[in-house]
Amino acid sequence: MAQARGSAAQGLALGLLILCILLEADVAAAATYNVDWSFGADSWSKGKNFRAGDVLVFSYDPSVHNVVAVDSGGYSGCRESGTKYNSGNDRVTLGRGTSYFICSISGHCGAGMKMAVTAS
Repeated sequence: MAQARGSAAQGLALGLLILCILLEADVAAAATYNVDWSFGADSWSKGKNFRAGDVLVFSYDPSVHNVVAVDSGGYSGCRESGTKYNSGNDRVTLGRGTSYFICSISGHCGAGMKMAVTAS
């Protein structure tokens, strides 16, 4: 009986170890991208393959720009409709699907300071 309990405990420990390794592997696969947050930013993301969990780092002068996570309507219409970041060194973790970002300073989005990023 003691032998069976020991085997069960070893099996549980092994299962937890494997789970931890798998979870760590997924986190390790996440990439960090330094975004060129400027006018014409949408071209920066073209040709890159993003995954859910990847991190975008927006670096900019917060006295003249910001980053706003918006929906598709906010992106196409340059309307501030979501979470606003304004630290000048903002880290945004991507979820699955398309994420949209604009600068909400007057005229900046319309001049091309916006970006759509699709993560698989």
